[in-house]
Amino acid sequence: MRFLVLISAVGLLAQEQSAPSASATRGMPARATPADYQAHAEAGPVTVGAEFFQHSVPTPQGMLITEDYVVVEAGLFGPQTKISFEDFSLRINGRKNPQPSEPYALVFKSLKDPEWEPPFPVEEKHSKSSINTGGGKGGGSDPPPVVHPPIKTQREWEQRAQKAAFPEGDRALPQAGLLFFRYGGKASGIHSIELIYSGPTGKATLVLQP
Repeated sequence: MRFLVLISAVGLLAQEQSAPSASATRGMPARATPADYQAHAEAGPVTVGAEFFQHSVPTPQGMLITEDYVVVEAGLFGPQTKISFEDFSLRINGRKNPQPSEPYALVFKSLKDPEWEPPFPVEEKHSKSSINTGGGKGGGSDPPPVVHPPIKTQREWEQRAQKAAFPEGDRALPQAGLLFFRYGGKASGIHSIELIYSGPTGKATLVLQP
């Protein structure tokens, strides 16, 4: 009996050691060359490519959106090097202090799928005042109820964003993924935007299209 327990423990340990970490499984396929991005620049032996997606979150399963963040897809090309989302910041409208890239998990609560619809129609409820007074001030009806997607659906969106997020660690290049920067304003209010890379191999500034 003890022998069987020992064998099971060894098997579980082997599975844990062989299972990839969350960081190792993050990222998206890099484009063929840095020139395939909206902008690219050199930071020593590493070349950075990037494209601005405003409030959209591109994933292989389709586009998500976030109202609280703006998104940049970035790719690194060159020799193996240590990479991190913390190597990036975003200067919006020439602000003195650029906005640092934030952990992907902070985006979860604001993620939405623009194509998602409730599984049942939402009926507008008329208030009692609209019946008694014929509408009155305020349009005569209650605001439509807020419908939240099922927890399972929300987790699927979170997994999609996590999978596409920029990878970390000492990695062979090319590597690519999404970077998230807090910005709750409308994308139309962005007139200039610069992605700043400051990594182990050097620094680079990429002028992106708003």
